[in-house]
Amino acid sequence: MRWYRAHGRHQLPWRQTRDPYAVLVSEVMLQQTQVDRVLPYYESWLARWPAVDALASASPADVIRAWQGLGYNRRALALHRAACLVVAENGGRVPVDPVALRALPGVGSYTATAVACFAGGIQTPVVDTNIGRVLARVLAGKGNVAEAGTAQVAAEAHDLLPERGARDHNLALMDLGATVCSARAPTCNRCPLRAHCEWRRLGSPLAVGALKPARRFDETSRFARGRIVDALRSASSLAAGEIEAKLPAIHAGKLHTYLAALERDSMITRTGDRWSLPGAGPTAG
Repeated sequence: MRWYRAHGRHQLPWRQTRDPYAVLVSEVMLQQTQVDRVLPYYESWLARWPAVDALASASPADVIRAWQGLGYNRRALALHRAACLVVAENGGRVPVDPVALRALPGVGSYTATAVACFAGGIQTPVVDTNIGRVLARVLAGKGNVAEAGTAQVAAEAHDLLPERGARDHNLALMDLGATVCSARAPTCNRCPLRAHCEWRRLGSPLAVGALKPARRFDETSRFARGRIVDALRSASSLAAGEIEAKLPAIHAGKLHTYLAALERDSMITRTGDRWSLPGAGPTAG
């Protein structure tokens, strides 16, 4: 905690608020996205939709457009659906109870505990990738959560929880993992737990198992779906042929599969032979 007071990321804007809506927005944006990328989106999002009822009144198309650049576009629609549900069923108040939060679209166990702890002050362990890695290394002597085992790391997080001050405790572990005990290049000489770290005592063993060769991102279906959504962000509507022209040749013949998947996820909608973002009002031009 002394290390956290001196070196923690206290300046992050979502650390400056206990508003459950603002914290939920930050946690959804931070899912699989780096902090530096999220910062400008978070601030502009709250400037445009400062409260949950404002977001609920927005169109899905506007929400998808505002998300451009953050990736994993389904998160935007899930956040919008969550806002609509909160307004319709909870009087416009984002809950801080973890069970109630889990009932919202796009909210998993981590996000539920994060909002409960960081906004609601509830004494609960929070285990993101960074916290899990710190606990796996310091206590289990393993390089990551996968090696240590999710159940063991969860039990360790529960056992370490202080009687009071869970918010700062969780944030301290999170910042330690993000800035010191990183996945690829940990700076153990800066770590306040180095004298107690089992992983360091064992010589910092590398993760077990060879990594599979990474597939080129522009060859993946996720890339293609993202490119389709990006094309529709800047057009009122497009025909299938116009959309296909925007994809790399490797995706030839797969367009209708991508369109069908995006339509099932309510990311796009079809009117006649033209496609658009939901609620965008497709036209013939």
